[in-house]
Amino acid sequence: VQLVESGGGLVQPGGSLRLSCAASGFTFSMYAMGWFRQAPGKEREFVAAISRTGGSTWYADSVKGRFTISRDNAKDTVYLQMNSLESEDTAIYYCAARPFVVVTTDSYNYWGQGTQVTVSS
Repeated sequence: VQLVESGGGLVQPGGSLRLSCAASGFTFSMYAMGWFRQAPGKEREFVAAISRTGGSTWYADSVKGRFTISRDNAKDTVYLQMNSLESEDTAIYYCAARPFVVVTTDSYNYWGQGTQVTVSS
């Protein structure tokens, strides 16, 4: 099983980034997917999640209206579009997978290695 994130980097406040997470080694369409982040000195926190079909999504209050999670089951990939980025969004972003049911806790079976997002002028 592999989850490989990409798309992180340095961006100015107000800017945008699109993260991708490519999955392999499991039946992607049978898994709910989530994005989490961990800032320096802080606990890992939930960011967004999406159901197996992509028909339902969940967001942390801190990113609602700015971030959009989506998935392409034909490409075994989940995305996180991040707009209007703020310095408080600086963190390592992780994607995660769990079978069938979405949860907003970190009870996910598989995790990627993370990608750094830095929001700074």
